[in-house]
This record gives sequence, structure tokens and C-alpha cells, in this order.
Amino acid sequence: MRLQVYFFKTANNRQPVRDWLKELPVEDRKTIGNDLKTAQFGWPIGMPLIRKLDTDLWEVRSRLHNRIARVIFTVEGDKMVLLHGFIKKSQKTPQSDLQLAKQRLKALRG
Repeated sequence: MRLQVYFFKTANNRQPVRDWLKELPVEDRKTIGNDLKTAQFGWPIGMPLIRKLDTDLWEVRSRLHNRIARVIFTVEGDKMVLLHGFIKKSQKTPQSDLQLAKQRLKALRG
């Protein structure tokens, strides 16, 4: 099954994941884009690329040149909605990043 990819939009029409991606170097954007495409066309897939974080929340795990990026998303029917993206600085996904993704998921369904 092929998923359609959407960026989460805030109440004031911002797209935080798209904004975050635009700030990254071209090489990093390409890597993350390819990983998202693999998830989009191969769904459902698991480790090492995709890891389930919580109910209806998964992360795309991208290895960049000298760091690690994560994009947290949800799947609604045939839609993959990108909720939050960040550069990982510790072993565990920070609670603040997980909470932000959960808030956006709630807003999406609200």
C-alpha cells in the first residue's frame, strides 16, 4: 500500500516539519526524503528504519552524515502525516519531542 504524505499544519497554517526540513543542508534533506519515501512505498515496515513510539505514533530513523534525525508521524487511512522532526542528541527520544508529536496528533484529530 502506498501512503500519501502530508505535513501537519498548525492552527495558523504553519508546517513545522516542512520548515525544519528547509533549514537542513541539502544532503540531509535528501537522506530524510529518501527514508520517508521508503516508508511511504513500503508501509508497513519496521526496524531499523521505522520504530513504533506510542499508540498511532511512529518515527522514521534517518542516519545523516554525522548525526541522527527523526521524523515522528502518524498514519490515518492511506495518509502519512508528518507531525514533528528533530535532530536526535541522546539515545532516547526526548519526552518533550514525544509530547509535541502527541499534541499535534490530538490537534490533527481535534
